[in-house]
Amino acid sequence: MSARILLVEDDHDLRVAMADALVADGLEAAVAADGRAALDALAATPPDMVLLDIGLGLGIDGIEVCRRLRRVDGEVYVMVLTARGEEADVVAALEAGADDYVTKPVGIVELRSRVRAALRRLGRGREDAPRRHGRLTVEPAAQRVLVGSTEVRVTRTEYEVLDAVLSARGAVCSRAELLRTVYGDDAYRDPRGVDVHVHHLREKLARAGGDPAWVTTVRGVGYRLGP
Repeated sequence: MSARILLVEDDHDLRVAMADALVADGLEAAVAADGRAALDALAATPPDMVLLDIGLGLGIDGIEVCRRLRRVDGEVYVMVLTARGEEADVVAALEAGADDYVTKPVGIVELRSRVRAALRRLGRGREDAPRRHGRLTVEPAAQRVLVGSTEVRVTRTEYEVLDAVLSARGAVCSRAELLRTVYGDDAYRDPRGVDVHVHHLREKLARAGGDPAWVTTVRGVGYRLGP
C-alpha cells in the first residue's frame, strides 16, 4: 500500500511517533507543525490523505486549513484529529469539509488501522455501470456525480453517501448503515456526522440545478432516495 500522507500536528513527540508508524506501514509521511506549513506542503505536492490536528497552536488553525484546502481540492481525503469530548470541534471540522475524524488521545494501533482502512477504500477499483435517477448520475468507475451534464464537485465521503442512497433504490439507509458503508464500521463516530455530509451534498446538488430531495430524510432513522 503506497500512498503519501501529510501529517499536520503541532506536538513534536506525537508527530514523530505518528510519522514513524506511517512509515513502518510502507507509507510516505510528510509532516507539518503548523497551519502555514501545512498549506505550503499541500500546494507543493498534493497528498493522498491529510491527517490534520484541528487544535493547532498559534497561527492558522486546523479548521481553517481544511476550509482553504476544500476551496481548491475536493478529492483529497481529510481525517482530522480532535480532542476527546470536543463535539463542537468535530461538527466544525465536518462543516469545513473533513471526511472523517479520530478523537485524541488515540493509540498508534488504532490510528494505523483507521488510515489503512481509509486507503483501502480510496484505492478500490469499481467498474460498476453508472447509476441513474432522473437527471442524477453516479459514475462509480470515475467516482463522479453529474446533474444532467453538469459535474458536481463532491468530497469522497459525500460521494459514498450519495452512492449508497442511490444504490438502495428507495430502501431506507440508516445512519449506522451509512457509516459502515462509508468507513467500514460505525465505531467511534457520531451518527450525526452523516447529517453534516448530507447537508453539504444537498447544497451542492441544488447549486448544480438538481433536487436536494433526491436524498430524503426519514426522521429518526436515516435517508432514502427521493422522487
